Amino acid sequence: MNAAATTAPGSTWAPMRSPVYRALWIAQLVSNLGTWMQTVGAQWILVDQPNAAALVSFVQTAITLPVMLLAIPSGVIADLVDRRRLLLGAQSTMAVLATILAVSTATGHTTPGVLLTLLFLLGCGQALTAPAWQAIQPELVSREQIPAAAALGSMNINIGRAVGPALAGVLVSLSGPTLVFALNAVSFGGIVAVLTVWRRPAKDRRLPTERPLAALQAGTRFIRAAPAIRRVLLRSILFIAPASAVWALLPVIARDRLGLSSSGYGLMLGALGLGAVLGAAALSRLRSLLTPTQRLTTAAILFGLATAGTALLRVLPAVLVLLIFAGLAWLLAMSTMNSTMQLLLPAWVRARGLSVYLLVFMGGQAMGSLVWGLVANALGSVSALLWAAALLAVCALSTPWLPIRHNAEELDLTPAAFWPEPQLVVEPDPADGPVLILRSYDVPQENVEEFLAAMVFVGRSRQRTGAMEWRLYRDVGVLDRYVEAFVVRSWAEHMHQHQVRLTARDQLREQAVAKFTTGDDDQVTHLVAVDAR
Repeated sequence: MNAAATTAPGSTWAPMRSPVYRALWIAQLVSNLGTWMQTVGAQWILVDQPNAAALVSFVQTAITLPVMLLAIPSGVIADLVDRRRLLLGAQSTMAVLATILAVSTATGHTTPGVLLTLLFLLGCGQALTAPAWQAIQPELVSREQIPAAAALGSMNINIGRAVGPALAGVLVSLSGPTLVFALNAVSFGGIVAVLTVWRRPAKDRRLPTERPLAALQAGTRFIRAAPAIRRVLLRSILFIAPASAVWALLPVIARDRLGLSSSGYGLMLGALGLGAVLGAAALSRLRSLLTPTQRLTTAAILFGLATAGTALLRVLPAVLVLLIFAGLAWLLAMSTMNSTMQLLLPAWVRARGLSVYLLVFMGGQAMGSLVWGLVANALGSVSALLWAAALLAVCALSTPWLPIRHNAEELDLTPAAFWPEPQLVVEPDPADGPVLILRSYDVPQENVEEFLAAMVFVGRSRQRTGAMEWRLYRDVGVLDRYVEAFVVRSWAEHMHQHQVRLTARDQLREQAVAKFTTGDDDQVTHLVAVDAR
Protein backbone atom coordinates (compact mmCIF):
# COMPACT_ATOMS: atom_id res chain seq x y z
CA MET A 1 0.00 0.00 0.00
CA ASN A 2 1.16 3.51 -0.78
CA ALA A 3 2.59 5.27 2.26
CA ALA A 4 0.36 8.24 1.62
CA ALA A 5 -2.69 6.07 2.13
CA THR A 6 -1.61 4.83 5.53
CA THR A 7 -0.92 8.15 7.18
CA ALA A 8 -3.35 10.70 8.49
CA PRO A 9 -3.12 14.46 8.61
CA GLY A 10 -2.32 16.04 11.95
CA SER A 11 0.61 17.89 13.48
CA THR A 12 3.79 18.97 11.80
CA TRP A 13 5.28 15.60 12.70
CA ALA A 14 2.50 13.57 11.04
CA PRO A 15 4.57 12.77 7.89
CA MET A 16 7.02 10.94 10.14
CA ARG A 17 4.41 8.18 10.45
CA SER A 18 5.35 7.11 6.95
CA PRO A 19 8.33 4.72 7.32
CA VAL A 20 9.81 5.65 3.94
CA TYR A 21 9.45 9.40 4.53
CA ARG A 22 10.92 9.08 8.03
CA ALA A 23 13.90 7.07 6.82
CA LEU A 24 14.57 9.45 3.93
CA TRP A 25 14.24 12.50 6.21
CA ILE A 26 16.82 11.10 8.64
CA ALA A 27 19.14 10.10 5.80
CA GLN A 28 18.77 13.55 4.23
CA LEU A 29 19.61 15.23 7.55
CA VAL A 30 22.82 13.19 7.79
CA SER A 31 23.64 14.08 4.17
CA ASN A 32 22.94 17.79 4.76
CA LEU A 33 25.28 17.76 7.74
CA GLY A 34 27.94 16.12 5.57
CA THR A 35 27.49 18.66 2.80
CA TRP A 36 27.90 21.64 5.11
CA MET A 37 30.90 20.02 6.80
CA GLN A 38 32.43 19.49 3.36
CA THR A 39 31.98 23.20 2.57
CA VAL A 40 33.86 24.21 5.72
CA GLY A 41 36.62 21.67 5.00
CA ALA A 42 37.00 22.98 1.45
CA GLN A 43 37.25 26.56 2.63
CA TRP A 44 39.83 25.55 5.23
CA ILE A 45 42.06 23.97 2.56
CA LEU A 46 42.05 27.20 0.58
CA VAL A 47 42.62 29.76 3.35
CA ASP A 48 46.42 29.39 3.14
CA GLN A 49 46.58 29.57 -0.64
CA PRO A 50 47.59 32.69 -2.61
CA ASN A 51 44.49 34.71 -3.49
CA ALA A 52 42.70 32.92 -0.66
CA ALA A 53 39.80 35.39 -0.51
CA ALA A 54 38.85 34.76 -4.13
CA LEU A 55 39.37 31.00 -3.90
CA VAL A 56 37.22 30.69 -0.77
CA SER A 57 34.40 32.57 -2.48
CA PHE A 58 34.72 30.19 -5.45
CA VAL A 59 33.75 27.30 -3.15
CA GLN A 60 30.20 28.59 -2.80
CA THR A 61 30.13 29.43 -6.50
CA ALA A 62 31.18 25.89 -7.44
CA ILE A 63 28.38 24.47 -5.29
CA THR A 64 25.57 26.82 -6.33
CA LEU A 65 26.38 27.52 -9.99
CA PRO A 66 25.23 24.05 -11.13
CA VAL A 67 21.80 24.73 -9.66
CA MET A 68 21.52 27.87 -11.77
CA LEU A 69 22.63 25.99 -14.89
CA LEU A 70 20.89 22.63 -14.42
CA ALA A 71 17.74 23.21 -12.36
CA ILE A 72 15.37 23.41 -15.34
CA PRO A 73 16.91 20.48 -17.32
CA SER A 74 16.91 18.46 -14.08
CA GLY A 75 13.21 19.10 -13.62
CA VAL A 76 12.53 17.87 -17.17
CA ILE A 77 14.58 14.72 -16.60
CA ALA A 78 12.83 14.02 -13.29
CA ASP A 79 9.43 14.13 -15.01
CA LEU A 80 10.54 11.81 -17.84
CA VAL A 81 12.37 9.03 -15.99
CA ASP A 82 11.79 6.98 -12.86
CA ARG A 83 12.54 9.42 -10.04
CA ARG A 84 13.72 6.73 -7.62
CA ARG A 85 16.30 5.43 -10.10
CA LEU A 86 17.40 8.97 -10.92
CA LEU A 87 17.95 9.75 -7.24
CA LEU A 88 19.68 6.43 -6.64
CA GLY A 89 22.09 6.92 -9.53
CA ALA A 90 22.87 10.54 -8.66
CA GLN A 91 23.39 9.90 -4.95
CA SER A 92 25.66 6.91 -5.69
CA THR A 93 27.73 9.01 -8.09
CA MET A 94 28.01 11.79 -5.50
CA ALA A 95 29.20 9.26 -2.92
CA VAL A 96 31.96 8.17 -5.33
CA LEU A 97 32.98 11.80 -6.01
CA ALA A 98 33.08 12.58 -2.28
CA THR A 99 35.22 9.48 -1.70
CA ILE A 100 37.64 10.63 -4.42
CA LEU A 101 37.89 14.01 -2.67
CA ALA A 102 38.62 12.37 0.68
CA VAL A 103 41.27 10.03 -0.76
CA SER A 104 42.83 12.84 -2.80
CA THR A 105 43.08 15.02 0.30
CA ALA A 106 44.51 12.22 2.40
CA THR A 107 47.23 11.60 -0.17
CA GLY A 108 48.02 15.29 -0.64
CA HIS A 109 46.75 15.61 -4.20
CA THR A 110 43.92 18.10 -3.61
CA THR A 111 45.05 21.23 -5.40
CA PRO A 112 42.64 24.19 -5.64
CA GLY A 113 41.79 23.13 -9.20
CA VAL A 114 41.03 19.54 -8.18
CA LEU A 115 39.00 20.71 -5.18
CA LEU A 116 36.86 23.17 -7.13
CA THR A 117 36.30 20.68 -9.96
CA LEU A 118 35.08 17.98 -7.58
CA LEU A 119 32.88 20.49 -5.73
CA PHE A 120 31.38 21.58 -9.06
CA LEU A 121 30.62 17.96 -10.00
CA LEU A 122 29.06 17.37 -6.58
CA GLY A 123 27.01 20.53 -7.11
CA CYS A 124 25.83 19.11 -10.45
CA GLY A 125 24.64 16.03 -8.55
CA GLN A 126 22.76 18.21 -6.09
CA ALA A 127 21.17 20.15 -8.94
CA LEU A 128 20.14 16.94 -10.67
CA THR A 129 18.48 15.50 -7.56
CA ALA A 130 16.77 18.58 -6.13
CA PRO A 131 13.62 18.67 -8.35
CA ALA A 132 13.19 14.88 -8.15
CA TRP A 133 13.60 14.97 -4.36
CA GLN A 134 10.90 17.61 -4.03
CA ALA A 135 8.63 15.84 -6.53
CA ILE A 136 8.56 12.52 -4.65
CA GLN A 137 7.24 14.09 -1.44
CA PRO A 138 3.54 13.83 -2.46
CA GLU A 139 4.16 10.13 -3.18
CA LEU A 140 5.28 9.54 0.40
CA VAL A 141 2.62 11.46 2.37
CA SER A 142 -1.03 12.32 1.95
CA ARG A 143 -2.04 15.57 0.25
CA GLU A 144 -3.13 17.05 3.59
CA GLN A 145 0.35 16.43 5.00
CA ILE A 146 2.29 18.18 2.21
CA PRO A 147 2.56 21.51 4.13
CA ALA A 148 3.90 19.63 7.15
CA ALA A 149 6.33 17.68 4.96
CA ALA A 150 7.53 20.95 3.40
CA ALA A 151 8.12 22.40 6.88
CA LEU A 152 10.07 19.33 7.96
CA GLY A 153 12.15 19.55 4.80
CA SER A 154 12.98 23.20 5.44
CA MET A 155 13.79 22.40 9.07
CA ASN A 156 16.10 19.62 7.88
CA ILE A 157 18.05 22.04 5.69
CA ASN A 158 18.30 24.67 8.43
CA ILE A 159 19.52 22.16 11.02
CA GLY A 160 22.21 21.05 8.58
CA ARG A 161 23.18 24.67 7.91
CA ALA A 162 23.35 25.48 11.63
CA VAL A 163 25.00 22.32 13.01
CA GLY A 164 27.16 21.16 10.09
CA PRO A 165 29.65 24.09 10.09
CA ALA A 166 29.98 23.93 13.87
CA LEU A 167 30.78 20.20 13.78
CA ALA A 168 33.17 20.74 10.91
CA GLY A 169 34.99 23.48 12.78
CA VAL A 170 35.69 21.10 15.67
CA LEU A 171 36.65 18.16 13.47
CA VAL A 172 38.89 20.18 11.15
CA SER A 173 40.71 21.70 14.13
CA LEU A 174 41.31 18.20 15.54
CA SER A 175 42.27 16.21 12.45
CA GLY A 176 42.15 18.37 9.33
CA PRO A 177 39.72 18.39 6.40
CA THR A 178 40.21 14.76 5.32
CA LEU A 179 37.92 13.49 8.06
CA VAL A 180 35.00 15.77 7.14
CA PHE A 181 35.37 14.80 3.46
CA ALA A 182 35.27 11.13 4.43
CA LEU A 183 32.24 11.64 6.65
CA ASN A 184 30.47 13.42 3.79
CA ALA A 185 31.16 10.43 1.51
CA VAL A 186 29.69 8.09 4.11
CA SER A 187 26.66 10.38 4.60
CA PHE A 188 25.34 9.51 1.12
CA GLY A 189 25.09 5.87 2.14
CA GLY A 190 21.90 6.35 4.14
CA ILE A 191 19.99 7.86 1.23
CA VAL A 192 21.27 5.18 -1.16
CA ALA A 193 20.20 2.44 1.27
CA VAL A 194 16.68 3.81 1.75
CA LEU A 195 16.17 4.37 -1.98
CA THR A 196 17.36 0.82 -2.66
CA VAL A 197 14.79 -0.62 -0.25
CA TRP A 198 11.90 1.65 -1.33
CA ARG A 199 9.67 0.03 -3.93
CA ARG A 200 8.08 2.90 -5.84
CA PRO A 201 4.92 1.83 -7.75
CA ALA A 202 5.65 1.45 -11.44
CA LYS A 203 3.99 3.87 -13.85
CA ASP A 204 1.65 2.63 -16.54
CA ARG A 205 3.34 3.90 -19.70
CA ARG A 206 0.93 3.34 -22.56
CA LEU A 207 2.28 6.35 -24.45
CA PRO A 208 5.76 7.11 -25.75
CA THR A 209 7.92 9.12 -23.37
CA GLU A 210 7.99 12.84 -24.12
CA ARG A 211 11.04 14.18 -25.84
CA PRO A 212 13.15 16.47 -23.61
CA LEU A 213 12.66 19.65 -25.64
CA ALA A 214 8.92 19.05 -26.01
CA ALA A 215 8.71 18.33 -22.27
CA LEU A 216 10.53 21.58 -21.49
CA GLN A 217 8.13 23.53 -23.70
CA ALA A 218 5.13 21.79 -22.11
CA GLY A 219 6.35 22.75 -18.65
CA THR A 220 6.86 26.34 -19.75
CA ARG A 221 3.33 26.50 -21.19
CA PHE A 222 1.93 25.07 -17.97
CA ILE A 223 3.49 27.77 -15.81
CA ARG A 224 2.57 30.52 -18.29
CA ALA A 225 -1.10 29.41 -18.11
CA ALA A 226 -1.14 29.01 -14.30
CA PRO A 227 -1.54 32.44 -12.62
CA ALA A 228 -1.55 30.89 -9.14
CA ILE A 229 1.91 29.37 -9.69
CA ARG A 230 3.31 32.57 -11.16
CA ARG A 231 2.07 34.40 -8.07
CA VAL A 232 3.96 32.03 -5.77
CA LEU A 233 7.13 32.61 -7.80
CA LEU A 234 6.65 36.37 -7.55
CA ARG A 235 6.12 36.22 -3.80
CA SER A 236 9.26 34.07 -3.50
CA ILE A 237 11.33 36.75 -5.21
CA LEU A 238 9.80 39.53 -3.09
CA PHE A 239 10.76 37.71 0.11
CA ILE A 240 14.03 35.99 -0.76
CA ALA A 241 15.77 38.95 -2.41
CA PRO A 242 15.79 41.16 0.72
CA ALA A 243 15.92 38.28 3.21
CA SER A 244 19.15 37.00 1.67
CA ALA A 245 20.91 40.03 3.19
CA VAL A 246 20.96 38.38 6.61
CA TRP A 247 22.56 35.18 5.32
CA ALA A 248 25.10 37.17 3.30
CA LEU A 249 26.11 39.71 5.94
CA LEU A 250 25.76 37.73 9.18
CA PRO A 251 29.50 36.85 9.30
CA VAL A 252 30.38 40.54 8.94
CA ILE A 253 27.93 41.51 11.70
CA ALA A 254 29.32 38.78 13.95
CA ARG A 255 32.92 39.94 13.49
CA ASP A 256 32.67 43.72 13.15
CA ARG A 257 29.59 44.66 15.18
CA LEU A 258 29.62 42.00 17.89
CA GLY A 259 33.35 41.17 17.99
CA LEU A 260 32.73 37.43 17.76
CA SER A 261 35.01 34.63 16.59
CA SER A 262 34.00 31.80 14.29
CA SER A 263 32.42 29.96 17.24
CA GLY A 264 30.25 33.01 17.93
CA TYR A 265 29.17 33.06 14.30
CA GLY A 266 28.31 29.38 14.66
CA LEU A 267 26.18 30.28 17.67
CA MET A 268 24.26 32.80 15.55
CA LEU A 269 23.67 30.16 12.88
CA GLY A 270 22.50 27.84 15.65
CA ALA A 271 19.93 30.43 16.70
CA LEU A 272 18.56 30.52 13.16
CA GLY A 273 18.40 26.72 13.15
CA LEU A 274 16.64 26.67 16.52
CA GLY A 275 14.09 29.13 15.18
CA ALA A 276 13.43 26.83 12.22
CA VAL A 277 12.81 23.90 14.58
CA LEU A 278 10.43 26.00 16.69
CA GLY A 279 8.71 27.19 13.52
CA ALA A 280 8.17 23.63 12.36
CA ALA A 281 6.74 22.70 15.77
CA ALA A 282 4.35 25.65 15.67
CA LEU A 283 3.39 25.31 12.01
CA SER A 284 0.29 23.20 12.57
CA ARG A 285 -1.12 25.83 14.92
CA LEU A 286 -0.14 28.69 12.61
CA ARG A 287 -1.80 26.98 9.64
CA SER A 288 -5.05 26.71 11.57
CA LEU A 289 -4.96 30.41 12.48
CA LEU A 290 -3.57 32.03 9.32
CA THR A 291 -4.15 31.72 5.58
CA PRO A 292 -1.07 31.14 3.39
CA THR A 293 -0.99 34.83 2.45
CA GLN A 294 -1.23 35.85 6.10
CA ARG A 295 1.62 33.47 6.94
CA LEU A 296 3.79 35.13 4.30
CA THR A 297 2.89 38.55 5.70
CA THR A 298 3.80 37.42 9.21
CA ALA A 299 7.07 35.93 7.98
CA ALA A 300 8.07 39.14 6.17
CA ILE A 301 7.28 41.27 9.23
CA LEU A 302 9.18 39.01 11.65
CA PHE A 303 12.19 38.63 9.37
CA GLY A 304 12.24 42.37 8.68
CA LEU A 305 12.18 43.22 12.39
CA ALA A 306 14.92 40.67 13.07
CA THR A 307 16.99 42.10 10.21
CA ALA A 308 16.70 45.65 11.54
CA GLY A 309 17.41 44.55 15.10
CA THR A 310 20.47 42.56 14.06
CA ALA A 311 21.81 45.66 12.34
CA LEU A 312 21.21 48.02 15.26
CA LEU A 313 21.77 45.98 18.42
CA ARG A 314 25.22 45.19 19.80
CA VAL A 315 24.12 42.87 22.61
CA LEU A 316 24.61 39.23 21.66
CA PRO A 317 21.73 37.69 23.70
CA ALA A 318 19.25 40.14 22.16
CA VAL A 319 20.57 39.43 18.66
CA LEU A 320 20.28 35.67 19.26
CA VAL A 321 16.63 36.07 20.28
CA LEU A 322 15.96 38.04 17.11
CA LEU A 323 17.70 35.39 15.01
CA ILE A 324 15.49 32.72 16.56
CA PHE A 325 12.48 34.67 15.30
CA ALA A 326 14.21 35.11 11.95
CA GLY A 327 14.69 31.34 11.69
CA LEU A 328 11.02 30.82 12.51
CA ALA A 329 9.99 33.37 9.89
CA TRP A 330 12.28 31.83 7.26
CA LEU A 331 10.78 28.39 7.80
CA LEU A 332 7.25 29.79 7.76
CA ALA A 333 7.83 31.50 4.42
CA MET A 334 9.75 28.65 2.78
CA SER A 335 7.33 25.93 3.88
CA THR A 336 4.31 27.98 2.78
CA MET A 337 5.68 28.68 -0.69
CA ASN A 338 7.11 25.20 -1.20
CA SER A 339 3.95 23.39 -0.11
CA THR A 340 1.73 25.70 -2.17
CA MET A 341 3.81 24.93 -5.26
CA GLN A 342 3.55 21.20 -4.64
CA LEU A 343 -0.21 21.42 -4.10
CA LEU A 344 -0.72 23.39 -7.31
CA LEU A 345 1.30 21.05 -9.56
CA PRO A 346 -0.17 17.84 -11.01
CA ALA A 347 2.08 14.79 -11.01
CA TRP A 348 2.96 14.87 -14.72
CA VAL A 349 4.65 18.31 -14.50
CA ARG A 350 5.56 18.46 -10.81
CA ALA A 351 9.34 18.24 -11.11
CA ARG A 352 9.41 20.80 -13.93
CA GLY A 353 7.37 23.28 -11.89
CA LEU A 354 9.44 22.73 -8.77
CA SER A 355 12.66 23.18 -10.75
CA VAL A 356 11.51 26.69 -11.68
CA TYR A 357 10.76 27.39 -8.02
CA LEU A 358 14.20 26.10 -7.01
CA LEU A 359 15.82 28.28 -9.67
CA VAL A 360 13.97 31.33 -8.36
CA PHE A 361 14.86 30.44 -4.78
CA MET A 362 18.55 29.71 -5.36
CA GLY A 363 18.91 32.50 -7.91
CA GLY A 364 17.24 34.97 -5.56
CA GLN A 365 19.62 34.01 -2.78
CA ALA A 366 22.71 34.08 -4.97
CA MET A 367 21.92 37.36 -6.70
CA GLY A 368 20.59 38.87 -3.49
CA SER A 369 23.77 37.97 -1.61
CA LEU A 370 25.86 39.52 -4.37
CA VAL A 371 23.82 42.74 -4.41
CA TRP A 372 23.76 43.08 -0.63
CA GLY A 373 27.51 42.49 -0.51
CA LEU A 374 28.01 45.36 -2.95
CA VAL A 375 25.60 47.58 -0.99
CA ALA A 376 27.40 46.78 2.26
CA ASN A 377 30.73 47.57 0.63
CA ALA A 378 29.39 50.98 -0.46
CA LEU A 379 27.20 51.95 2.51
CA GLY A 380 28.23 49.62 5.33
CA SER A 381 26.64 46.43 6.63
CA VAL A 382 24.27 48.25 8.99
CA SER A 383 22.80 50.41 6.24
CA ALA A 384 22.50 47.39 3.94
CA LEU A 385 20.53 45.44 6.54
CA LEU A 386 18.27 48.42 7.22
CA TRP A 387 17.51 48.75 3.51
CA ALA A 388 16.77 45.02 3.40
CA ALA A 389 14.39 45.42 6.36
CA ALA A 390 12.62 48.24 4.52
CA LEU A 391 12.14 46.04 1.47
CA LEU A 392 10.77 43.27 3.67
CA ALA A 393 8.24 45.79 4.98
CA VAL A 394 7.26 46.51 1.36
CA CYS A 395 6.96 42.75 0.82
CA ALA A 396 4.58 42.48 3.79
CA LEU A 397 2.51 45.48 2.66
CA SER A 398 2.11 44.06 -0.85
CA THR A 399 0.37 40.85 0.21
CA PRO A 400 -3.22 42.23 0.09
CA TRP A 401 -2.69 43.09 -3.58
CA LEU A 402 -0.60 40.04 -4.44
CA PRO A 403 -2.03 37.15 -2.40
CA ILE A 404 -1.35 33.48 -3.06
CA ARG A 405 -4.05 30.84 -3.36
CA HIS A 406 -5.55 30.03 0.03
CA ASN A 407 -7.30 26.73 -0.79
CA ALA A 408 -4.62 24.84 -2.70
CA GLU A 409 -5.15 21.78 -0.50
CA GLU A 410 -8.73 21.50 -1.74
CA LEU A 411 -7.78 21.28 -5.42
CA ASP A 412 -8.35 17.83 -6.88
CA LEU A 413 -5.46 17.19 -9.25
CA THR A 414 -6.10 13.46 -9.57
CA PRO A 415 -5.54 12.30 -13.16
CA ALA A 416 -8.88 12.07 -14.98
CA ALA A 417 -9.00 10.74 -18.56
CA PHE A 418 -12.54 11.95 -19.25
CA TRP A 419 -12.22 12.96 -22.90
CA PRO A 420 -13.70 10.40 -25.30
CA GLU A 421 -11.22 8.72 -27.61
CA PRO A 422 -11.07 10.39 -31.04
CA GLN A 423 -13.04 8.66 -33.79
CA LEU A 424 -10.45 8.08 -36.51
CA VAL A 425 -10.40 6.62 -39.99
CA VAL A 426 -6.65 7.24 -40.29
CA GLU A 427 -4.29 6.58 -37.37
CA PRO A 428 -1.75 9.45 -37.19
CA ASP A 429 1.89 8.81 -36.42
CA PRO A 430 2.85 10.03 -32.91
CA ALA A 431 5.23 12.59 -34.44
CA ASP A 432 2.58 14.00 -36.81
CA GLY A 433 1.53 17.56 -36.14
CA PRO A 434 0.78 20.22 -35.30
CA VAL A 435 -2.76 19.07 -34.46
CA LEU A 436 -5.73 21.46 -34.61
CA ILE A 437 -8.69 20.51 -32.42
CA LEU A 438 -12.08 22.15 -33.01
CA ARG A 439 -14.99 21.79 -30.61
CA SER A 440 -18.43 23.33 -31.15
CA TYR A 441 -20.82 24.56 -28.48
CA ASP A 442 -24.45 25.61 -28.90
CA VAL A 443 -25.15 28.35 -26.37
CA PRO A 444 -28.56 29.97 -25.84
CA GLN A 445 -28.40 33.76 -25.94
CA GLU A 446 -29.31 34.12 -22.27
CA ASN A 447 -26.30 31.95 -21.25
CA VAL A 448 -23.63 33.62 -23.38
CA GLU A 449 -22.14 35.81 -20.65
CA GLU A 450 -21.76 32.92 -18.19
CA PHE A 451 -20.48 30.64 -20.96
CA LEU A 452 -17.75 33.08 -21.98
CA ALA A 453 -16.66 33.54 -18.35
CA ALA A 454 -16.46 29.76 -17.87
CA MET A 455 -14.51 29.27 -21.09
CA VAL A 456 -11.68 31.49 -19.77
CA PHE A 457 -10.81 28.71 -17.33
CA VAL A 458 -11.21 26.02 -19.98
CA GLY A 459 -8.77 27.94 -22.18
CA ARG A 460 -6.22 28.00 -19.39
CA SER A 461 -6.77 24.26 -18.89
CA ARG A 462 -6.07 23.60 -22.56
CA GLN A 463 -2.87 25.68 -22.41
CA ARG A 464 -1.70 24.08 -19.18
CA THR A 465 -2.10 20.60 -20.65
CA GLY A 466 -0.38 21.24 -23.98
CA ALA A 467 -2.10 23.76 -26.26
CA MET A 468 0.36 26.10 -27.97
CA GLU A 469 -2.50 28.34 -29.08
CA TRP A 470 -6.12 28.62 -27.94
CA ARG A 471 -8.98 30.82 -29.15
CA LEU A 472 -12.75 30.88 -28.93
CA TYR A 473 -14.73 31.89 -32.05
CA ARG A 474 -18.32 32.67 -32.83
CA ASP A 475 -19.74 30.83 -35.86
CA VAL A 476 -21.56 33.53 -37.87
CA GLY A 477 -23.14 30.89 -40.12
CA VAL A 478 -24.95 28.98 -37.34
CA LEU A 479 -27.20 30.58 -34.75
CA ASP A 480 -25.86 30.53 -31.16
CA ARG A 481 -22.80 28.45 -32.06
CA TYR A 482 -19.30 28.97 -30.68
CA VAL A 483 -16.20 27.08 -31.76
CA GLU A 484 -13.19 26.43 -29.59
CA ALA A 485 -9.90 25.95 -31.45
CA PHE A 486 -6.56 24.96 -30.02
CA VAL A 487 -3.30 23.71 -31.48
CA VAL A 488 -1.11 20.99 -29.96
CA ARG A 489 2.48 20.32 -30.99
CA SER A 490 2.02 16.69 -32.10
CA TRP A 491 -0.40 13.79 -32.05
CA ALA A 492 1.62 12.16 -29.26
CA GLU A 493 1.29 15.28 -27.11
CA HIS A 494 -2.46 15.40 -27.75
CA MET A 495 -2.67 11.78 -26.59
CA HIS A 496 -0.80 12.83 -23.45
CA GLN A 497 -3.55 15.42 -22.96
CA HIS A 498 -6.17 12.70 -23.27
CA GLN A 499 -4.61 10.08 -21.04
CA VAL A 500 -2.10 11.70 -18.67
CA ARG A 501 -2.41 15.45 -18.18
CA LEU A 502 -6.09 16.11 -17.53
CA THR A 503 -7.16 16.23 -13.89
CA ALA A 504 -10.40 16.19 -11.95
CA ARG A 505 -10.09 19.97 -11.69
CA ASP A 506 -10.07 20.24 -15.51
CA GLN A 507 -13.15 18.02 -15.60
CA LEU A 508 -14.97 20.38 -13.25
CA ARG A 509 -14.13 23.30 -15.57
CA GLU A 510 -15.70 21.49 -18.52
CA GLN A 511 -18.73 20.49 -16.49
CA ALA A 512 -19.22 24.16 -15.59
CA VAL A 513 -19.27 25.03 -19.30
CA ALA A 514 -21.77 22.24 -20.04
CA LYS A 515 -24.35 23.93 -17.81
CA PHE A 516 -24.65 26.77 -20.32
CA THR A 517 -24.78 24.74 -23.54
CA THR A 518 -27.41 22.69 -25.32
CA GLY A 519 -27.34 19.90 -27.88
CA ASP A 520 -24.43 17.60 -28.60
CA ASP A 521 -21.35 18.84 -26.76
CA ASP A 522 -19.11 16.25 -28.41
CA GLN A 523 -18.81 17.89 -31.82
CA VAL A 524 -15.05 17.55 -31.94
CA THR A 525 -12.85 17.60 -35.05
CA HIS A 526 -9.15 16.65 -35.16
CA LEU A 527 -7.05 18.08 -37.99
CA VAL A 528 -3.43 16.99 -38.47
CA ALA A 529 -1.16 19.29 -40.45
CA VAL A 530 0.21 18.00 -43.75
CA ASP A 531 3.11 19.20 -45.84
CA ALA A 532 1.58 20.75 -48.97
CA ARG A 533 4.90 21.55 -50.63
